[in-house]
Amino acid sequence: MVLLLATAAAFALTEHLKLIKSPIYRTDVTTVFSPVCKCATDQAKIGFSLRSAATITVTIVDSSGHEVDTLATNQSEPRGAVTFHWNGHTDTGALAPDGSSYQPQVAFSDRTITMPNTIAVDTTPPTVVSASDGNGLLIAGAPQGVAIQYVFNGRARAHVYFGARTVVLGRHKLPRGGVRWNGKVGGKALPPGRYVLEVAAVDKAGNETPQAEQKRVVVHIRAIALDASSIHVAAGARFTVKVRTTAASYAWTLAGKNGSGTTKLLHLRAPSRPGRYRLVVSEHHYSATATVIVGKR
Repeated sequence: MVLLLATAAAFALTEHLKLIKSPIYRTDVTTVFSPVCKCATDQAKIGFSLRSAATITVTIVDSSGHEVDTLATNQSEPRGAVTFHWNGHTDTGALAPDGSSYQPQVAFSDRTITMPNTIAVDTTPPTVVSASDGNGLLIAGAPQGVAIQYVFNGRARAHVYFGARTVVLGRHKLPRGGVRWNGKVGGKALPPGRYVLEVAAVDKAGNETPQAEQKRVVVHIRAIALDASSIHVAAGARFTVKVRTTAASYAWTLAGKNGSGTTKLLHLRAPSRPGRYRLVVSEHHYSATATVIVGKR
């Protein structure tokens, strides 16, 4: 009988405790960060709300429950939202090891709560496996820009630099993908020329590919260009060449003849005599050339 009463009492106590709300709620904890990234995510945020004012001690424990670092000791906090930050170091000042799982722990006068939220420390920068600029041609003023394709060794966002300036911030955190550059730096369009860009990867923790390991891509900005560098055509035959420019019109010369065009497709007739001829298309003081190789009829 005594055993039954004790069991019933224990059961009642357990059920009663289940009805008691936790003194903390509405948690907001960083899932992964890099204490060495020198960026906005170099600290983990530990945020929660207190149901009532309390004196608390906040620590970080590892997956075995061992205390790693102390964030606050017997600190009085009012009711409502409170926030602490962990710099990823231990009480001794050393970096907390990568690969372990950490959790915030909040101690009250009558209980200690280990929050279910886990924090990962990640100090390994991502690698840019490859980066390509396709044909590396950008027509000045063209809205579509030039495509830059990349492959990373893991999930990360692409960051593209021109010198020390950021020109592209990728939106997607995927191991492979592409971004576009519009030929502008700081909102200003660069003049036609040859430009070297650096492609880096930035992971969720904030680690970035070191500059020495970033991949270079070369982009040529042109005011006008032809899609073909050489054209084979029979003597006297008509042919078409695609002209890429944002100018309203352009001029052309071929075998002593000249004219103008306003469309993307330039329709011409080949010289009547076989040989090699130089086609020049130009707008203002910029030009593009192609070799027209004329064969027999």
